[in-house]
Amino acid sequence: MEKEESLPEKVVSILKKFGIDLEALKSEQRKLAKQVKLKDSVDFSDVKMIAGVDVASVGKDIIAGIVVLNSDMETVEEKFVARKADFPYVSGFRSYRELPAIMECFQKLESDADLFIVEGNGILHPRRFGIASHFGILVQKPTIGVAKNLMFGDEKEGKVYADSEVLASALVTKEGSNPIYISPGHMISLKNATDIVRKLIRPPHKLPEPLDAAHRYVNKISDELK
Repeated sequence: MEKEESLPEKVVSILKKFGIDLEALKSEQRKLAKQVKLKDSVDFSDVKMIAGVDVASVGKDIIAGIVVLNSDMETVEEKFVARKADFPYVSGFRSYRELPAIMECFQKLESDADLFIVEGNGILHPRRFGIASHFGILVQKPTIGVAKNLMFGDEKEGKVYADSEVLASALVTKEGSNPIYISPGHMISLKNATDIVRKLIRPPHKLPEPLDAAHRYVNKISDELK
């Protein structure tokens, strides 16, 4: 069951100002979630290039960055986009705030990544349609969501459940640190999503290498734009 939460008065005011109907967006998410495929679409042992996707906020700007790495974890390409946010942060609707910048960044890529790892959730979402799933549907590429915090579901013995359904894996990748949460976004199974992320961990980094590279790149760009 979805848990409704009261929104801050400032957020409600912004939603009214821009004519944003959250109930309509919920319906859209449920509809699009039916298109999500949780079966492996390719042989992931043969993947040549993997991209990390991360986003940061600087004032009212959204900074989206995508870093593409080859199978040796060497950087092939880096692209970023900075644009004004026209949607407030509302839990469960992050993609509507960040995806315009991410998609603009994706359009700038010259290389063709086989797999995208997105900072955020895939199906680990009240309507099974987090930002990694939304991005995957738009670009029709295999996507994995990797989140640093558990915003939804109940963790038990390395799995995350919601309504008795396993939606994600909880993986401790760094001694003494909290786990990261891995959920399939689109065109990949939970098992393969977890296995791939596990193989892409390079100590001392907590995040899989493509996502860590994107995180460092976005932070660098953010610092330069401040």
